[in-house]
Amino acid sequence: MYYIYHIPGKKIGATSNLKTRVTLMQGYKEGEYEVLHASENIDEISALEIELQKSYGYKVDRQSYKNVIKLNKSNKMKVNVTEQTTTFPVPVSKLKGRLMDMIDFSWSTSEGDFTINKESIDFIMNNSYASMFNKDRSFVYNKALANFAEGLENNTDEPRPIMFDKKKKKKKAKTNIYDLIRAWAADKGIYRSGDSKTQYLKLMEESGELAEALLKNDEAEVIDAIGDMVIVLTNLAKLRGHDIEACVASAYSVIKSRQGKMINGTFVKDENSTTTTTSNKFHNFSTSTL
Repeated sequence: MYYIYHIPGKKIGATSNLKTRVTLMQGYKEGEYEVLHASENIDEISALEIELQKSYGYKVDRQSYKNVIKLNKSNKMKVNVTEQTTTFPVPVSKLKGRLMDMIDFSWSTSEGDFTINKESIDFIMNNSYASMFNKDRSFVYNKALANFAEGLENNTDEPRPIMFDKKKKKKKAKTNIYDLIRAWAADKGIYRSGDSKTQYLKLMEESGELAEALLKNDEAEVIDAIGDMVIVLTNLAKLRGHDIEACVASAYSVIKSRQGKMINGTFVKDENSTTTTTSNKFHNFSTSTL
């Protein structure tokens, strides 16, 4: 459907979208403009628009509405959309003019379906960047545009056309594999009836299987043995009142700044290291007793 609208004392125009063209772009709400005629025939609308502009004494458009629509379609801007950005085929210096020529043009991204209008043009021009690969191209980040549009909706009490249709992504809940292990162990009664010392014996058993797999160069068994050892360590830690994540984080906080070098395939810390860990104490005790 096409409409001829009248903003008293200002202009007469034609559009297929009153909310976008008149309310959002020009700022006139319902009641501040009137619809003079509506038709599905674009030729009728185009001819009547010019006739009414003349009769009301307004500035007459140089091109008919029908010809403007044809020109916009022939000059339709081809944008390149990736997950992160929308790239326009013009440099930043010429972008605003092209965007103004493409009012109501829409495109889809992973963040939503965007439409060119007054507010989106303002944002794009303030947040567009020259392409580092082609000086004749410019781009905007889709996420930033989505956040801006969402902010417009949330920060106004006035009803307004939505600048874009946001795609509702189903966020996948992040699954913590250690939580799954602990849930499995709890279901099996390991925490209720188990013992950390028996879990340590189980760890040594799995360690032996890993050694055997390494000697045989059996990669499938290597993966299986490492996984089994992590599961046993997860349960051992829980039986001692700890989460394995905290144990790993504690160990990493000690080693992250450690200095040393590789010797015969093993990282050996510097002798002047001032950090003594529990494992080092056990190591020193065991060697001194040999």
